Amino acid sequence: MNKIESTSLFRNLDYITVVLYLLIVFLGWITIYAAGYDIQNAGVFDLHGRTGSQLMWLGVSFVFIVLILSSDGTFIKAFTPWIYVFMLLLLIVTIFIAPDIKGSHSWLVITDTMRLQPAEFAKVTTALMLAQWCSRYEFSISNKQDLLVSLLIFLLPMLIIVLQNETGSAVVFATFFLVMYREGLTGSIIALGVVMALIFILAMKFSGVMWGETSADTLVVLSVIYLSTYLAIETYGHLPHLRIVAAVIPIITFSSAFVTSFFVDVDFGYAAMISLALFSVYLIINLFINRGRRLGFTLAFTLTAVACFMGIEYFFNNVLQDHQQNRILVSLGIKDDPAGAGYNVNQSMIAIGSGGLTGKGFLNGTQTKLKYVPEQDTDFIFCTVGEESGFIGSTLVLALYLALLLRLIYLAERQSDPFARIYGYSVACILFFHLVINIGMVIGLVPVIGIPLPYFSYGGSSLLSFSILLFIFLRLDTLKKEL
Repeated sequence: MNKIESTSLFRNLDYITVVLYLLIVFLGWITIYAAGYDIQNAGVFDLHGRTGSQLMWLGVSFVFIVLILSSDGTFIKAFTPWIYVFMLLLLIVTIFIAPDIKGSHSWLVITDTMRLQPAEFAKVTTALMLAQWCSRYEFSISNKQDLLVSLLIFLLPMLIIVLQNETGSAVVFATFFLVMYREGLTGSIIALGVVMALIFILAMKFSGVMWGETSADTLVVLSVIYLSTYLAIETYGHLPHLRIVAAVIPIITFSSAFVTSFFVDVDFGYAAMISLALFSVYLIINLFINRGRRLGFTLAFTLTAVACFMGIEYFFNNVLQDHQQNRILVSLGIKDDPAGAGYNVNQSMIAIGSGGLTGKGFLNGTQTKLKYVPEQDTDFIFCTVGEESGFIGSTLVLALYLALLLRLIYLAERQSDPFARIYGYSVACILFFHLVINIGMVIGLVPVIGIPLPYFSYGGSSLLSFSILLFIFLRLDTLKKEL
């Protein structure tokens, strides 16, 4: 790249996004310093400490940023498939060569002080590959083959990362469903995911609970599935009899169960089960008669939801690890473990609550200085912000993230190249997911699954991968202006 082209490149760079990035990174760095502050060893630039180490990784990130911005933007798109395949192979190899660190085989140990987590960089390569596939001229979201390949692009690395026992990082890949929704994927898929999550929560919450002779989990979950199926039926204006039947069946079954309860003990969960079974049979009959694609999807949704409900107990007891089970039980209020699985969250909420409106002041947080909050400079770093800067400081940090997300959406929407647009939305969705889940963990709204706060939490792999993720998009954005 000659001098004229280089000057043009940096003139076309979106400096609003760059400034937001630098502000968040700087605030993250000083918060890491505050979280690990020790009056007897207060060196900011000590490379043996986490503040100095993060500064070193920030320098490495800047080197990669310069390389990305100085590169030929078309090179990124051309080599995406090769980079994606290489990352898949690296993820697989990591399972076998990575040491066991807290039950996870996801970290590659380079030196005693340097480790890399390929799963973090897999988000970048997956976003690029999805963007390339979906930006093909002949691509159509309604084409089953195109849709299947799109799903495999992000579900495949997700599965491999699960095999590494790195569930938190794997869950992030579900955010690509939002990207697919922007590209025309039916909202029913996302609705299905929401319903499945609701089924899991309700099944866990009411597991083993009896209301008289009624199994609470069976009654509640199957009723939710039936209601969801009924709402899906509302889209069929040309089949009004489906609505009528959907309303009549539970009235008959539950009325019959109610009358029977005067003579013998009745489990109303069976009434919900019979209602759903009868309506499913009715859907199957109508599917053969009308052969509607949406009707088939509704039936598939119902059967999938029931299968998930039946498999929850096996998944919880045989797939999830003990610490993951405990975190879920504590988050749902099923188990009280203030000294164990609930300790991090309880201490985090105490720290945030103690900050009040304006906070205790920089380096004056007692919860963090006395090390009451574990992982306070990584996954729980936001509690340091809440304690030392209070509600006002926390709001300002969240406002910076919101501004960054809105800016990325704006940049993505103005792209003329579908590749850049899809990749831009992938960046925004990944950052949004990390932000929501991390803050949710810190304030006790979601289970603790080990997801860092982008550009804020301590961690070289996290900082470097998120920086690469963002500045690849900014480089793609400059291509639009160079034309």
